[in-house]
Amino acid sequence: MVVQSGFRLQNTTRWISVRRMSVRPEAKKPGAPATTRKKITIQKLNALRSQNIPITVLTAYDYPTGLRSERNDIDICLVGDSLAQVALGYDSTTRLTLDDMIHHCKAVSRAIKTPFLVADMPFGTYHFGPDEAVRNAVRLVREAGAEGVKLEGGVEIVEVVSRLVSLGIPTMAHVGLLPQRHTIHSGYRVQGRDADTALGVIRSAEALEKAGAFSVVLEAIPHSLATLITQRLQIPTIGIGAGPGCSGQVLVHDDAVGIWSGHKAKFVRRFAEVGQVATEGVRSYAQAVRNGEFPSAATEGYEMDEGEFDRLRGLLGHSDSLSSRGNARPSEGMPQPKKLATS
Repeated sequence: MVVQSGFRLQNTTRWISVRRMSVRPEAKKPGAPATTRKKITIQKLNALRSQNIPITVLTAYDYPTGLRSERNDIDICLVGDSLAQVALGYDSTTRLTLDDMIHHCKAVSRAIKTPFLVADMPFGTYHFGPDEAVRNAVRLVREAGAEGVKLEGGVEIVEVVSRLVSLGIPTMAHVGLLPQRHTIHSGYRVQGRDADTALGVIRSAEALEKAGAFSVVLEAIPHSLATLITQRLQIPTIGIGAGPGCSGQVLVHDDAVGIWSGHKAKFVRRFAEVGQVATEGVRSYAQAVRNGEFPSAATEGYEMDEGEFDRLRGLLGHSDSLSSRGNARPSEGMPQPKKLATS
């Protein structure tokens, strides 16, 4: 909140604007150590895979969640289309628009310096062919600050992935459970449980690797299948509900830290309960205001010099007596200074 007030200089009618913020830009702590992490690149991701060092991936939707990834050893920050549900209150990821994604990715990009930043391409932004996909992906890179994009699908999107990569847009693939297609699959169901469908997942992953994808997300497939795919590919696999045999793991931020209060998938582990703490904080704040316990004048207020306050009382008494003469309006009882606000 920005509060703007004015005061008049002595013997003049010029008013000076004073701006005070209840929330100020974050200040760097004196003596705070500089980050020692180097920028994550595709080459670095491949090196982590080759060295069998698990790759850490977490979603983010705004500046604060982006900062958590920046400061806490996350390799890939994914602005996932799950923001449709956890941040915007939609009932499905298919409701998300490209403008929504650009808005949120821009906020995350202002926080991200070290992790590799990937943005989901929303439903409908790459379904009309390579040309449309390129136009939309370019917006995500140029306007939103994304370093790469992610697309859901199998062999049917190979041409799109190939075109994006040929134009220098790093592309992450996504096979297995495809949330953008949950309606046609009658819900969010585990994929690849029988040999035929498992073979289809393998073929899709291999085709997307051949098309130039730098990584592939494996969602909600048997862990043995995910391990097999990881062994067959030469690019990193990122699992979500796919077991420990992948090159790395991804979770939705609000699932991982316990903010999301909706359905909890089997593969989700809560690493904190931020939602409970936040709820308690809001409840305590409301109670403190209702009970008159907040704010405290002594510890949470600002003081005014007693002499100035007495002078203010005198000024109020003088103006009140003037305005009481014949119920004159302030503009008739005394000249009004011209307020010139300056920022």
